[in-house]
Amino acid sequence: MDKEDKTTAAPADESAEGRKGRRTGSRESNRKMMDDRPREQSDWEEKIIQVRRVTKVVKGGKKLSFRAVVAVGNGKGQVGVGVGKSAEVIGAIQKGVVDAKKSLVNVPMTGTTVPHMVIGCQGSSRVMIKPATKGTGIIAGGAVRAVLELAGVGDVLAKCLGSRSPLNVARGTIDGLSQLRTFEDVSRLRGISIRQMLS
Repeated sequence: MDKEDKTTAAPADESAEGRKGRRTGSRESNRKMMDDRPREQSDWEEKIIQVRRVTKVVKGGKKLSFRAVVAVGNGKGQVGVGVGKSAEVIGAIQKGVVDAKKSLVNVPMTGTTVPHMVIGCQGSSRVMIKPATKGTGIIAGGAVRAVLELAGVGDVLAKCLGSRSPLNVARGTIDGLSQLRTFEDVSRLRGISIRQMLS
């Protein structure tokens, strides 16, 4: 009886081992397949400028929600600012990113700085952006710095004038960047050469 038990038990063990081996093998092959897949690396970077808790008074009491102001850019001259509202912080940020990608602006640059001085306005906020020499860095604070870094501007001077509300300052910065023009753009609009324009 003992011999029969041993002989009958042996195949069961082998089949169990075989099953285990198959399972781990399939897991390993799945992992390899996942690793072999080309991963999409997004060029877009996100920066959260502000997250606020908003309270709305309703019939049953108070309703809490969150508002997130998010800036999105690729560091190559494209940047946008968006606002998202949701009952959760993560949902608000995700909505803000989607909203920011809908309102992207192209930022023309001369080297690592902006072509000329400009003042962007939004509400009672005004943002002054001035070109700077190479090596100056980004001399700005708060929302302006976040937007300029994501745009890929390396050397610039900026100052907030008027209201310092983060949302208005961020949108004022976007307004200023959208007003920037290079010599080539202006000469094309006027229908003259750059030499004639500068003379």
